Order: sequence, then C-alpha cells, then structure tokens
Amino acid sequence: MSASASAIVADTTRGYHIVKIDGYSGTKATPTGEFIKSHPFTLGGHRWFIKYYPNGETSECADHISIFLCLDESVSKALKVQHRFCFIDDMEEHTPSLTSEEVNTFQSYGGWGRARFIGREDLERSKHLKDDSFVVRCDIAITNEIRTEELADAPTTTFVIVPPSDLHQQLGDLLQTEKGADVVFQVSGETFRAHRCVLAARSPVFSAALLGQMKESDAAAGGAVRIDDMEAHVFKALLFFIYTDSLPEMSKEDEGVMSQHLLVAADRYNLERLKLICEHRLCSCIEASTLATILALAEQHHCHGLKKACFNFLTSPVNLKAVLAIDGFEYLNTPTVIKELVAKLGT
Repeated sequence: MSASASAIVADTTRGYHIVKIDGYSGTKATPTGEFIKSHPFTLGGHRWFIKYYPNGETSECADHISIFLCLDESVSKALKVQHRFCFIDDMEEHTPSLTSEEVNTFQSYGGWGRARFIGREDLERSKHLKDDSFVVRCDIAITNEIRTEELADAPTTTFVIVPPSDLHQQLGDLLQTEKGADVVFQVSGETFRAHRCVLAARSPVFSAALLGQMKESDAAAGGAVRIDDMEAHVFKALLFFIYTDSLPEMSKEDEGVMSQHLLVAADRYNLERLKLICEHRLCSCIEASTLATILALAEQHHCHGLKKACFNFLTSPVNLKAVLAIDGFEYLNTPTVIKELVAKLGT
C-alpha cells in the first residue's frame, strides 16, 4: 500500500508589547474620543502602536477605558492578526493563548481592540491599579503566509495513547491517606504523618535528618519530630509542595503572607524551586506597606531577584517617600541597603 502526506503551514510571527500607564489619575482629564499613543514598536517587520483612551473611544463607552492595537504604516498586502490585551498581573502563571482570538485584518493605519476593556470604577477598585499605575500587555500573532509542504513520511495510525503523568496526584493521595507513613511531626500543637523516603528524596536537609542520626533518636523518643519556629498551616503547605510539586489553593489575601512564610521554610529545607516560586509571587506583592518586610526577607535569605524588585520599586520617588513615611526607614537606613539603593538610583 502506498501512502503520502502533506501539511498546510501557517508561518506566524509572535510577540508582545507592554504599556505602563504611570500616573493614571492624570490621564483621566483626557476627553472621551481622544487617545494617548504608546511608543511605536516593530513586530513582523511592521510598525505598530497602542491607543489608550482614558475615557472611552466613543460616548457609548465613556465610563470605560478603551485600548486598541494600531498599524503605524500602510501595507500593500493586508495583514492577518490575532491579538489580546490583558493586565500584566494576570499572567503570573502562564501566557494567554491566542488560538481562540478572532483574526482581524490590518492594512492602512487601522486599529482593532477593546472599546470596553475595563470600567474605570472597576479598575480603581481592582488589584491592577497600584500606586496610580497599571500595566497592560498586548500579545500579537501575525500570519505572514500560508504554504503547503510535502511530508517525507505519512503519519501512522496511533494505536496506543499514553496519558499524562499523574505521579503528583498519587503522591498527594499518599500524603492525605497517610498510608505507610513512618514519621510523625509535631508543629504548633498539630500532628502530621509523612514518609521518610519521600521527604528525603525531595530535600537534602530532610535526608540528612531523617535518614541519619535523628532516625535512631526519634525512634527512641516514640517517633515524633518536633518542628519549632513554624506555624502548622505553613508546614502543611510545605508538605503539600514536597509531595505534589505545587502549592495548595489559597485566596489572594493569604497568598502574600503565606509566600513569606514558605520562602523561609524553603530556604530552611533547601527546596530551591519552592523558594523561587515564593520569590516570584512576592515580586507582585511589593507595595509601600510591605516593602520593608519583603526586602528584609530578600536580604536574609539571599533572594537576589526579589531584592532587585524591591530596589526597582524604590526608584520611584513617590514609592520611596511612601515607604519612609510608614515604617520602612529603620530597615532602609542601614549601610548595605543605602549603598545598594544609591547605586540603583544612579544607573
């Protein structure tokens, strides 16, 4: 039996542009129908810019913010483009897919976008507006050409489908059921049962403790390991990560404080991935009221990325003034921090 195959290939250029509206309240005086242009940028060999309407593109959406992607040139052949606007803090976990977005045609200084991107009152009550600023990302996919290619080998029929790994779920069930657990922890008055081999495999600190001398001493003391200087709900989240390589669901209100506690725990037990996850989350929690605490954590636990984020926040005179007015001066007024901050401001 002879077989042949071909493929229809859409050659696509992908990219994104980030727009920061710094000083949002100052833009609200812009009349409805008038826009502010972003700095132009180039993608797929063409010039683009973003239109920001603080009071809506038309009177029908005057109580909304409108935002549009615009082509900054005239092209002989129409461009097929998919794009999506989203707030930058909605992208912590993943980059939005453009596959479900409508394909729009750009040809001569035209624009497509969201006339009702967000209501002004909704924005002003949301987490997106921080220190009178918000940041929007526009993801863009430009289809340059569609071509047909001959495939060397025809695809074969699939007889066996391999499912994705569910190891994390199985280990999570093992933690929840406590089946085969051989070590007991006492943390802030609560008891947790776990498995030495799992903890040892995940953490070199647990490995040294649970498979070394502590194993014999714990057995003599009835098998209980006491964990000091940690709250029970933090240790529970730590165990969940060790078994599943993920964090339990938590509210936005709890995420910042929990990330601080887990960062300390991750450093204590040498869980580098968990430490980086906590650093990443805390970068989005930096504000005047939290800066001193987060910067102190970054300094004490050698979190270089988080420390850079703190100093970047302080490069704004408004932010620095707000921090010093609250309670951040005592920690900021140390030789090491002042030296690094002066160096940052001078770059």
